[in-house]
Amino acid sequence: MTQDTGRTTHFGFETVPEEEKAARVHGVFTNVASKYDVMNDAMSMGVHRLWKDAMMDWLAPRSGQRLLDVAGGTGDIAFRFLDRAPGATAVVCDMTEGMLVAGRQRAEAADMADRLDWVTGDAMALPFADGSFDVYTISFGIRNVTRIIDALREAHRILRPGGRLMVLEFSQLPNPLMQKAYDLYSFNVIPRMGQAIAGDRESYQYLVESIRRFPDQDRFAGMIVDAGFANVKYRNLSMGIAALHSGWKI
Repeated sequence: MTQDTGRTTHFGFETVPEEEKAARVHGVFTNVASKYDVMNDAMSMGVHRLWKDAMMDWLAPRSGQRLLDVAGGTGDIAFRFLDRAPGATAVVCDMTEGMLVAGRQRAEAADMADRLDWVTGDAMALPFADGSFDVYTISFGIRNVTRIIDALREAHRILRPGGRLMVLEFSQLPNPLMQKAYDLYSFNVIPRMGQAIAGDRESYQYLVESIRRFPDQDRFAGMIVDAGFANVKYRNLSMGIAALHSGWKI
């Protein structure tokens, strides 16, 4: 039984008890798991692939490193990391088993099976020992976490000294007119795509709303600092539709 803390959080634009959010997010990703990769291509017109490549360019994976990719269910980030660093290893951790199943079914998973593990786990309470990893990544997942600061502190805990955090997430455009145009696209087109491609309008309505509730670039950078990271920086992608945040455990 989940303990009732009396605290609330947001699920898209809806206010919900904290203890309900994880189950509702789990339901969203269980519903969309089989069409998740197809929808990513459709929603971003393939640009998400360029953002993930930019993430790898800044991360510069090295042989011998051990990566933890949180909320990484279908394996996109782990596959890219291992492809660039043939001597590295990776663990994909996700709270939704259906997402991990979809990831394991991809051809890359078989090719990299000896260097790649798949683990069901919660970003706020990771099932790994302190200082277990060299790199922690989370791509389009941290905005779905109930308590973001707890997830960032867990990232700091499981990293070795000198380890690196990198977050890829939707963010805010600095120009209000451009943000308004992007919102019109997001709220009017993406849920309809979700209905047409995944048969699920409601889940994609939530995903759009969750983007608008996520902190802007500077506020999120401040949260990373508060979690204990140093040398925190960010880079905007596609003028701020998405952003990469980087931090180091010193």
